[in-house]
Amino acid sequence: MRASISWVAYRTIVTKEVLRFSRIWMQTVLPAAVTTLLYFVIFGHLMGDRIGPMGGLPYIEFIVPGLILMAVIQNSYANVVSSFYGTKFQRYVEELLIAPVPNWVILAGYVSGGVARGLVVGGVVTLIALGFTHLHVYSLGWTLVVFVLTATLFSLGGFINAVYANSFDDISIVPTFVLIPLTYLGGVFYSIDLLSGLWRQVSLFNPVLYMVNAFRYGLLGVADIRIGVALAIILGFIAALTAYSLWLLARGVGIKT
Repeated sequence: MRASISWVAYRTIVTKEVLRFSRIWMQTVLPAAVTTLLYFVIFGHLMGDRIGPMGGLPYIEFIVPGLILMAVIQNSYANVVSSFYGTKFQRYVEELLIAPVPNWVILAGYVSGGVARGLVVGGVVTLIALGFTHLHVYSLGWTLVVFVLTATLFSLGGFINAVYANSFDDISIVPTFVLIPLTYLGGVFYSIDLLSGLWRQVSLFNPVLYMVNAFRYGLLGVADIRIGVALAIILGFIAALTAYSLWLLARGVGIKT
């Protein structure tokens, strides 16, 4: 009986989340498609030939995995942070907390919604990429694993941001000052082999670097870092953020007054 209630609750949250970003697709999906299209036109088509090969690959092909994952990161994060903060702002988050549903079900529902948006946007960006270059997937299984794990990780990050946010302005601080810089400096547009010794070592502290390279390995078979290390880092962050999110829900931080 308990499992049945949990399943209904989880399915309801996920359905709500998917319908939410689907109904406003011009705000949730279209901007990522347009932005990526501009990246491909400017960096891939107009500048790619002048930049030359990167990592032994044509430049436009080299940046495809990073651009796909960048869209996944931004959209999975944005979906959860805006949605869960909305539940706080509209004051119906208390109904979730007093319902006979475990906190992990609530968290899983919102995270799954973020992952779903990440997958949809990632799929759209991939289709756009196919209009500019050919993709020969090196390992489909590895590509999907990194895809889902990265979306999960940043959905959890969006949830934590939403818990602490006290206004709509607060939900834009982390993406602007943390998420975007980490993404742009995460090897999306360049190989860290181009960096000098000091800056290369500094880049190794950027977790996004490992995700981008792990995804690039799945798609193209090349990477600047060890894949096993990348997977361990991603799983470690997911475990830490999951535990912290559940703790926040249990304590009612930013929710209970």
